[in-house]
Amino acid sequence: MGNDVKTVLFIGDSITDSDRLSDDPASLGAGYVARVAEWHALENPGTRVRFLNHGISGDRIGDLRRRWVIDCLEYKPDVVSIMIGVNDMWRRYDRDDPTRAEDFAADYRDILARTVDIGAQPVVVEPFLLPVREEQWEWRADLDPKIAVARNLAIEFGALFVATDGPMAQAGAAGEPTDWAYDGVHPTPAGHALLARAWLTATRTIS
Repeated sequence: MGNDVKTVLFIGDSITDSDRLSDDPASLGAGYVARVAEWHALENPGTRVRFLNHGISGDRIGDLRRRWVIDCLEYKPDVVSIMIGVNDMWRRYDRDDPTRAEDFAADYRDILARTVDIGAQPVVVEPFLLPVREEQWEWRADLDPKIAVARNLAIEFGALFVATDGPMAQAGAAGEPTDWAYDGVHPTPAGHALLARAWLTATRTIS
């Protein structure tokens, strides 16, 4: 890398946001993004990487698309990690405001196209659901097609893909689901550590 600094930008909803300080560009929050940065520094001493966290709690794919220039492209990142889709699922059940899988795909395809157009490497982190209440099993009917969209678009755009839904399910089956996600969606510290490990494993080629 020489003297060049690589910029890795994370974006998404509250799972990525994780209580970051929005008025502090260096704030990475208290979740998986901070762990990625810490573990990357530990495993790659001497490398020059700037990690940015632009996750915003409550965001859906349409929010990302509307602000993609100011939240992402203006920073000229080398790597863009996207984790989105949980709120697109959740709003169907708590507000009767669904996002069709077709619309989810159209918005996701748009931001990926604009990302690769600037020469950035996209990383698609699939959304996950680890049901902790019986009714949440019904939510899979909405989330599973969105997971399929994320997987297919990762292939289409040559994105690195971070699987999270299966690993979370595997971890939850070995104990209590709430050990990994408080409400089935928001990770515990252990859940964030699992996400960080999955991210670093899937992206070793860009380290």
